[in-house]
Amino acid sequence: MKEDSTSCRPCTDELQETAATSCSDRGGEGIAPFATTLADHGLAPLHATGIDILQVNTGYRCNLRCTHCHVDARPDRTEMMSRDTMAQCIEVLKSNPVRTLDITGGAPEMNPDFRWFLQEARAARPDLEILVRSNLTLLVRPETYADIPDLLRELRVNLIASLPCYTKDNVDRQRGNDVFERSIEALRMLNGIGYGVEGSPLELNLVYNPGGPYLPGCQHQLEADYRKQLMEQFGISFTRLYTITNMPVSRFLQSLVDSGQYCTYMELLATSFNPAAVGALMCLNTISVRWDGKLYDCDFNQMLDIPVDTSAPQTIGEFDRARLVGRRISIGQHCYGCTAGAGSSCQGSLL
Repeated sequence: MKEDSTSCRPCTDELQETAATSCSDRGGEGIAPFATTLADHGLAPLHATGIDILQVNTGYRCNLRCTHCHVDARPDRTEMMSRDTMAQCIEVLKSNPVRTLDITGGAPEMNPDFRWFLQEARAARPDLEILVRSNLTLLVRPETYADIPDLLRELRVNLIASLPCYTKDNVDRQRGNDVFERSIEALRMLNGIGYGVEGSPLELNLVYNPGGPYLPGCQHQLEADYRKQLMEQFGISFTRLYTITNMPVSRFLQSLVDSGQYCTYMELLATSFNPAAVGALMCLNTISVRWDGKLYDCDFNQMLDIPVDTSAPQTIGEFDRARLVGRRISIGQHCYGCTAGAGSSCQGSLL
């Protein structure tokens, strides 16, 4: 089920180089390197402050093909984490004071060892916060995945579910036909088993991504709008809403280049740089594990194949907390996406 993880790298590099050159040609010197902007604010270089979160990407296969996806996840992707690599992640959880296991994809439910991984993680660390990032649709169809919601509840797994809008037209335009209807069906089902309802410890967190090349609105206000609309229209409740900026990586990068909006979007991100967001960046307390066990500072670096600093262990099997804590963070122009406006992370707004 595995393929060469570097198979898409040349075209990704070429796309980024072409896009960056076009901005430079249009604007003279172009956008300042992210490292320069950090230095100008006295914030360079970035170093990790700890490892509170182990983010594990179990594979790039997904039943959807969303326009904003930075993973380029789709049904025909074959990269999938093996049980052996998952077992190495479990060993790290057993021997290190990691606070959160953050499981992502693709659609992580599509990994054949997804259930095993959850069970082993909970058995290894009863105190561990386990997060699963779901596109919701697999939780209701097909029947192959019908047992997963009850398993999530039994293992006290918190959910982070993508719902980029509370209207059908916007969601289906961004994620595919009938996705909104299936998402609403899944949310009602999850409410029915205790997720996202008042008084329940089971969290159901929603994710908003902008529908195009602009920054998300105020997270607090959007959450209030979501609560009102989802309850009034569908009787749905949830725990909280996260706003995440679309990153100029992979499929979203391609769409920016194809539409001629890459330079404008990068200028928006760069001119919206907020130094106050830097101290809360997720790369400072997170380590990201690719499907093949390779280590990265974040999921976005993973997609660009920008590994952790060479002074640190490169794979989960070589995990050494002492050498990873304090490592220098690898950065690029895409990092402007995390520091624009109120900031952005996998847990939403930074400020």
